[in-house]
Amino acid sequence: MSRSGRPRELRHSFVSLLSDHGIPLERIAMLVGHSSQATTEAVYRKQLRPVITQGAEAVDEIFEYKPGRTKGEA
Repeated sequence: MSRSGRPRELRHSFVSLLSDHGIPLERIAMLVGHSSQATTEAVYRKQLRPVITQGAEAVDEIFEYKPGRTKGEA
């Protein structure tokens, strides 16, 4: 990944995290400097939680995670 892509990813993450925590869209748009909420909605507002959850579930399957096990148990 090029370094130039990182600020955009951080911006997307920032907007997504605020959105997931119930921050109103108009407030998010103001925080990221958009003159219109439409830009924030269309371009930047993505939901991270489903992606993070899917990734965690995949890792659990790979390592055969079973709730209730201690760290030392395989």
